[in-house]
Amino acid sequence: MLFKLLPGRAAGTLPCVLAVAAVLSTSLACAQSSSADIQEMKRQIREMQQKIDRMEAQAAQAAAIPAAPVARSASSDKYEGIQAGPLNIKFGGFIEFAGLYRSRNEETDVGSSFNGIPYGNASGHYLDEFRASARQSRLSILIAGPNDSGRHAEAYYEMDFLGAAQTANSKESNSYNLRIRNIYAQYANDNSGFSILAGQNWSLLTPGKKGIAARGELVPMTIDAQYVPGFNWTRNAQIRLVEKFSDAVSVGLSLESPQTLFGGKAPTGVISTLTGSGQFNNANSYSFDTAPDVVLKLAFDPGWGHYELFGVNRWFKDRTIGSATAAGHNDSKSALAGGVGVLLPLIPKVLEFQANALFGKGVGRYGSAQLSDATFDAQGDIVPLKGGTWLAGLVAHPDPTLDVYAYFGQEKVDAAYSPVLDGTGALTGYVGYGSPALDLSGCATEGGTCAPNNGKVQQGTIGAWWKAYRGSLGYLQIGVQGSYTKLQALAGLNGVQPDTHMTVGMVSVRYYPYQN
Repeated sequence: MLFKLLPGRAAGTLPCVLAVAAVLSTSLACAQSSSADIQEMKRQIREMQQKIDRMEAQAAQAAAIPAAPVARSASSDKYEGIQAGPLNIKFGGFIEFAGLYRSRNEETDVGSSFNGIPYGNASGHYLDEFRASARQSRLSILIAGPNDSGRHAEAYYEMDFLGAAQTANSKESNSYNLRIRNIYAQYANDNSGFSILAGQNWSLLTPGKKGIAARGELVPMTIDAQYVPGFNWTRNAQIRLVEKFSDAVSVGLSLESPQTLFGGKAPTGVISTLTGSGQFNNANSYSFDTAPDVVLKLAFDPGWGHYELFGVNRWFKDRTIGSATAAGHNDSKSALAGGVGVLLPLIPKVLEFQANALFGKGVGRYGSAQLSDATFDAQGDIVPLKGGTWLAGLVAHPDPTLDVYAYFGQEKVDAAYSPVLDGTGALTGYVGYGSPALDLSGCATEGGTCAPNNGKVQQGTIGAWWKAYRGSLGYLQIGVQGSYTKLQALAGLNGVQPDTHMTVGMVSVRYYPYQN
């Protein structure tokens, strides 16, 4: 029709019409194609949103599950503990095989009795002793809460198997029981420098490495569980308050569970201990205690070395039993002692010197040799014994895998005795500690009479620890130790002053599982 209306122009118009038709067809096809593309994009967006929703749900579910133990990196063996909700739980300790040889037979395990070396009257003086033991193996658990703007709390448990109930023996199954070493809770405020510790821990009197910090004690590196004579320590129940004024100055005050070591001869009718009952072992005796030991310490870290000043005040008590002719009475005495401690990096990270000393009255309990704290006068009253302890040591690190140590220490207590007179004023004997009437003539003869009051213990010790393995499984170290100990009694009748000695060798293999 169009061609008929425009006959003259048909030939020229046809190509134009065809072009317009082609454009219209293409436009229509593009419109249809664009609509399909938009639908496809909408579908893909819906699928992507569904995937995002699933991922968010999975992430929320994973957040509700406690985190797994922190893994060790290839470049670090540091063990960070296990996260359990808000708490971090860190396990520690070691498995030990120890072997020991003593030249005198003390009938004891890895903790030597420096005050109990047999004199020549005892058969143990002529017998040596070999022991193998795993009882010093140790388990520790540190539970720490989150840090709340510088305030934090923790609980610490540390145990070994050196307890020995009356049923414990080495016959077949080595039936020895778990015992408390340390178990305490601690709160600290880093902003104010204040901390409080309650439970059982090393005495505040124990030397430290820096400041005043739990688990920062400067303990000799010995295999021997009784350490070295001259080392000042106890582990007992206490409440400890510490104020850290700065990185250089700290002050601590501790109220600690007491116990008195009485020695020497008491007058007739005087008692200073009673047999345990209830939760105390009825095969042991315990002193009368009415107040805690009070320990005060000042610690200084000026930039080179660590320095300490400390003191302890103690109270002792006994009773004179009454009779039909005389009333009984109690007697109490206090005893004061003071000391110092130092740790000096002579060659940083290579060689350190350490020393501590404690002098005064009633210091026996705080030394590794456990000499006596107090004795008695003729009226039955308490006489605190004067004494002193000191220890010096060098620790070298010639290689990152090797530690070498040497210690020399001494503990000493003075005699304190009183004459006993009859009704006419004549001397009938002595009471107290280190009596000049003690017959010690049989101390060098097996089966002879010998009941000395010990006055001095000295020991030299050397040893080394070698880290044979350190890696992702923890570390393994091997130790050796040798010591020579001399025990000397106070002089007795006719000035006789016996002594004895003991040589000890020890080896240890300790595995610290998954620790750095």
